[in-house]
Amino acid sequence: MNPLLLRGMTQPRTRRDVFRLAGASAAGLALAACGVQGQKAAPPKADAVADYWASQKKNGKVVFANWPEYMPEDKGPLEKFKQDTGITYEYKEVIQENAEFFGKADPVLRAGQSLGYDIVVMTNGIQLQHMIELGYVVPLDHTKLPNFQANAGQKYKERSYDPGNKYTVPYTSGVTGIAYNTEFVKEEITSIESLFDPKYKGRVGMMADAQEIANFGMIALGIAPEKSTEADWRKAGEKLKAQSDAGIVRKYYDQSYIDAVSKGDVWLTMAWSGDVFQRQLAGEPVKFVVPAEGGTIWTDNMLIPKGAANPVDALMLMDYLYQPAVAAELDEYIQYVTPVPAVEELLREKAKTAKGEDKKALEDMVSSPLMFPSEADYAKLHNYTQLTTQQEQVFNPIFQSITQA
Repeated sequence: MNPLLLRGMTQPRTRRDVFRLAGASAAGLALAACGVQGQKAAPPKADAVADYWASQKKNGKVVFANWPEYMPEDKGPLEKFKQDTGITYEYKEVIQENAEFFGKADPVLRAGQSLGYDIVVMTNGIQLQHMIELGYVVPLDHTKLPNFQANAGQKYKERSYDPGNKYTVPYTSGVTGIAYNTEFVKEEITSIESLFDPKYKGRVGMMADAQEIANFGMIALGIAPEKSTEADWRKAGEKLKAQSDAGIVRKYYDQSYIDAVSKGDVWLTMAWSGDVFQRQLAGEPVKFVVPAEGGTIWTDNMLIPKGAANPVDALMLMDYLYQPAVAAELDEYIQYVTPVPAVEELLREKAKTAKGEDKKALEDMVSSPLMFPSEADYAKLHNYTQLTTQQEQVFNPIFQSITQA
């Protein structure tokens, strides 16, 4: 695949500036190493779910906890929701990192107390899985989600980490691929094997995140992370260790990888697409590619935490955001992969009547496979490995032993 067109994946204040999974912070490492203290909850029975929702009512208020800069500054979609439904809202940008958020939420929810939020946005991965397994997430009533049923893309109704969207619906998605500095790398990078090429010895950056690096190790071996086994993890670990032992990797990075590749400290690196676009806006010579062998697609998901005071209002807002016009307004601002396919045509029509820089920006958005991936693009994108708490005790040390060596 040729390097993807970089426009529109994020604004210069990308939410990925603060995104790191377990393995990229001390709190995340501690959680990953020690597991969680709660007991795994049995899946709720259908009758219990129905009884729960039958006992709830609309209260006229919703508290939405999200990542920074993940909603238009004028809160347009939320204001429209308020006008159309009469439901007021509090919008709080309180989620900086999944492991940190889970670390704070776990003791509160374990004690049977409320977080004070009715909607929370979390990325698929270890922490979201723990939230679901420990019974910290309210099962959704899909009879109250008509817009989701009608307008969500089929791929967003088939998420491996939450089959049937029992607990979550997607907010937006993004891509992990390869970034490279064109001042130092003159060839077109198309393969994940470039990250393992000895000719780039000491000039390759890899992510310190256990799940991210594991995915690339497995993808390089032709292994689908979603279907991987312990034997596959060990094979990927061996490949990544050989890469490290050969001196190919300069460093295992958190967010700082983007400065390293921009400055030329590393010439090519694992990367989040939005970060690269930000540097392109600044005129830096950095390109992004989803390698031919594949990359990772991550999804930020809306959920209702246990103990939420206004679950009916929360469900109404979650469904409201799946109206195509509302989803288009949201995506035009945050510029990630929307779960509502109709957004592409709405933005295309808007571009026809726009003028100047607005017209160019909209045209770039609708033509970017980073915002609207093709079927071929989606076919190359993988989710993270689903892990039980017991499996984490095997999985994490395999890859952390490499990144922390």
